[in-house]
Amino acid sequence: MINAIKKLLYFPIAYYFRFWAQIQLNFWKPRIIVITGSSGKTTLLHLIESQIGEKAKYSHHANSSYGIPFDILGLSRKNLTPDEWIFLFFLAPFKAFKAVSEEKLYIVEADCDRPGEGEFLASLLKPEITLWISSSLTHSVNFDTLVKNGCFSKVEEAIAYEFGYFLEYTKKIAIINGDSNLIKKQLVRTNTLIHPIFQISLKSYKIFQNRTEFIIDNKKYSINFIVPKEISYSIQMTNLLMKILDLSFDPNFTNLTLPTGRNSVFKGIKNTTIIDSTYNATPDGVKNILEMFGKYPSENKWMVLGDMIELGNEEKIEHEKLGRIISKMKLEKIILIGPRVSKYTAPILPISPTTQTFLMPKDALEYILKNIKGSETILFKGARFLEGIIEHLLLNKSDTNNLVRREKAWQNRRRSFGL
Repeated sequence: MINAIKKLLYFPIAYYFRFWAQIQLNFWKPRIIVITGSSGKTTLLHLIESQIGEKAKYSHHANSSYGIPFDILGLSRKNLTPDEWIFLFFLAPFKAFKAVSEEKLYIVEADCDRPGEGEFLASLLKPEITLWISSSLTHSVNFDTLVKNGCFSKVEEAIAYEFGYFLEYTKKIAIINGDSNLIKKQLVRTNTLIHPIFQISLKSYKIFQNRTEFIIDNKKYSINFIVPKEISYSIQMTNLLMKILDLSFDPNFTNLTLPTGRNSVFKGIKNTTIIDSTYNATPDGVKNILEMFGKYPSENKWMVLGDMIELGNEEKIEHEKLGRIISKMKLEKIILIGPRVSKYTAPILPISPTTQTFLMPKDALEYILKNIKGSETILFKGARFLEGIIEHLLLNKSDTNNLVRREKAWQNRRRSFGL
């Protein structure tokens, strides 16, 4: 009942904050660049920020029908507790008339978690330039009804159509992933100038312990983080955007920083290496990270994999696909945590002491602490509060501040799971 009420009120309340955000935008009048897609948005945002720097304002930690109006108004939720809403409701009208930002360029990460969100955000932002990096299964449980009602034949098509609203509202230029058929099918909805980006331009991809090297069209690009091969699209998009904006481009991304949970590398206890990729887990995103981990230079690799959530009718088949991918990897230990990976992924894997399944993260933590010998490289990916496991494995406890979901509400949830 509570979830049904939340769903019913989601957009009516969001329109309240959007109304005030529109007033602030009308005063501000920035050039707006939207970054959208099922996965890879945040990394692309940070790649662009490393190039443009303080010349632009960025929608950090805000990509939804609430987050983006909040970002425009200068509102934020600090603890993610219900009592914050009263304060936000009363403050919004005052924020609508605040002094505008000095930056004349606004770079916005925009998501489509549910039907209606693409149109809601696109019609608010009306971007000058849109960068559409990917389209795949994400929050697909929210789109299952559209398939059931016959609006679309596949849930992927419903999701792509929602993202396509950004093309409809783009004023000048769209830079797209040219290898995505789902994206290309939406191009009929716009007359704007289209710049497709293709992975065929990628000639070499090398991953080292703390950096990644790309050769694209015979030019070398270096990133001081470990990132999947698909970041080649983001590199090319960033380079092209700099040309469009007539700004200089740094192929080494010297000023790049990435937010928490995006393949952060930490020193762990017993001389272990921890790779934290716990921010989210979409099917394509997990596949890309597994491919990256397969190339990571380490002899003793462990994988800790949690559920992929909100997949709806695609839940079973997508978790089984993961099993087939993992079965081809060279891993010393495979630790699966959660009801979905236990039910669907584990049976696909060969019966072996290498694979362990747990429903609760606390039990998995106890197993890891008991069985690590030293020098293991452990990848964490997926849901089920995996960041709570990582907390107990860090060599430097101060690194806890660099993990995802530090808010009070998330701390309470982890405690309820025994972490």
